[in-house]
Amino acid sequence: QVQFVESGGGLVQPGGSLRLSCVVSGSNFRNYAMGWHRQYPGKDRELVAKISGAGSVSYADDIKGRFTISRDNTNNTVNLQMNSLKPEDTAVYYCNRGPLPSISVYRPTASWGQGTQVTVSS
Repeated sequence: QVQFVESGGGLVQPGGSLRLSCVVSGSNFRNYAMGWHRQYPGKDRELVAKISGAGSVSYADDIKGRFTISRDNTNNTVNLQMNSLKPEDTAVYYCNRGPLPSISVYRPTASWGQGTQVTVSS
């Protein structure tokens, strides 16, 4: 079963930046699209960004131009650079993996890590 370990969250002021990282267990990392999701209290997780095995990316409208997803296929890591943070970005952030390298068919697995809390507040 694939495992995800997220890190990098914290408390930041509005307008600040954070860089989230996720290390993924297992082999053939480059053969899977990866995604970052966030969850508000009492709500379902929502997808904010995804990246294909080859590096094609897609973003939710409310984070376009502020967040950048990237991956390191050598180290089984996916990152989320978060700039110009807003209070509404406050959530727990999770990464996950799709069934194929393409982002067009991305859907997360049933396995989730512990997530990393991002709090944007003055």
